[in-house]
Amino acid sequence: MVQPAVVRRAAALLCLIAGGCGSQGTKPAPLQPYMVSAIYPHDRAAFTEGLFFHDGALYESTGYRGRSTLRRVRIADGRVLRRVPFPDGVFGEGIARWKDGIIGLSWREGRAYRWDIGGFGRRGGFSYPGEGWGLTHDGRSLILSDGTAWLRFLDPATGREIRRLRVSENGRPVPRLNELEWVDGCILANVWGSTRIARIDPVTGKVGHWIELAPLAARSGAAGRESVANGIAFDGKSRRLFVTGKNWGSLFVLRLAPISGEARC
Repeated sequence: MVQPAVVRRAAALLCLIAGGCGSQGTKPAPLQPYMVSAIYPHDRAAFTEGLFFHDGALYESTGYRGRSTLRRVRIADGRVLRRVPFPDGVFGEGIARWKDGIIGLSWREGRAYRWDIGGFGRRGGFSYPGEGWGLTHDGRSLILSDGTAWLRFLDPATGREIRRLRVSENGRPVPRLNELEWVDGCILANVWGSTRIARIDPVTGKVGHWIELAPLAARSGAAGRESVANGIAFDGKSRRLFVTGKNWGSLFVLRLAPISGEARC
């Protein structure tokens, strides 16, 4: 388990970021404890943008213009089993599996790309306005983050926007939402520039809990302003939550403690 002292320090840090816990009579959402059940190698050269688990492997997208890739990765040793580049000049962002394909975002090009999940053959795509950061789905809609406090729900076939969800904690917006993952009816989101994962209620947009990854960032050897936590994947069958970060040397497997209280997420 994450040690209580670490949790208390992280909670104090969240108070400072939020502008003070006691000043407005509100408290930040609680931290969800977890246990690190395994640590695997991760390509330190990978500027991780998206991550998901499927059929025993991890699928990862990496960023930087001209160097963005889509990868299938073997978990045990971090070996890249298959790799294709994003289209020329594109800064690749989040990815999500949809049926037998993969959908990947571009940062500022306003274009989503489709690949076959088996051989990574290109299948077209769709356009969307604004930026693309993270991507996941709830079984019906794609869910896209764009670096703001808003999440967009899109039609997976056309990319048409269905609705938007404002993410907040105690009524205050939570901006810089990045990589996303759908876990047990909740949206998990990395917050860019931080070591936090927000657990978001997909109906209300409220952050019910935080997952603090600061101890893992230190263990991963992360160095530099851009080496932030980014990359969440869930294996529902074995209840494993995989997390990593940009240019981290480790992939961590977490076992989350059950949520108690009224918060759904």
